[in-house]
Amino acid sequence: MGIHEPDSGFILGDMVRASGSLLRTGDFMNPRIETEIAFRIGRHLAGPADLSDVRAAVAEVFLAFEVLDISYTDWNITLIDSIADNAACARVVLGSPVPFDPAADLGAEQITACVNGHPVATGEGRDILGDPLKALVWLTHRLPTLGTTLHPGDIVLAGSVHASIPLTVGMDIQATSTHLPAVHVRVL
Repeated sequence: MGIHEPDSGFILGDMVRASGSLLRTGDFMNPRIETEIAFRIGRHLAGPADLSDVRAAVAEVFLAFEVLDISYTDWNITLIDSIADNAACARVVLGSPVPFDPAADLGAEQITACVNGHPVATGEGRDILGDPLKALVWLTHRLPTLGTTLHPGDIVLAGSVHASIPLTVGMDIQATSTHLPAVHVRVL
């Protein structure tokens, strides 16, 4: 998308759906979907933090889909456009959480996204800044500039492990990984 640095948005309660949910393309303007590794924060995490602080603060980890949507006519956007559009985040579909093991190597997590039973994208955890936990470290440096921090229960998407896929009617999308439970969504 021409954005070569991290950005962030906010996940609001009405944006979150459970795995197995139905999405309607009519609710979006120009939707795309990505598979991500996500975290639920277990204790307050003020920034700036380092990897050991982040590992100690994460309670759960899971696969998630981020449904991207923008209010622009095409996906030729800049970083400023993305930030103005809440990092293009429109919905989040959460897989089943598992307790986070601080010793786990999430960078080695192999992830495959399938549409209607056919693999369409693959990636691994290290495709997210070399280690998906580094996205949390980055966020702990960014949030204080916005006057906030991470709190228990907050959900953080670390970033996509593959290029976004256009979301169209009739898609049945499932992502699987080496150790995390699958996440699934159908599109009407």
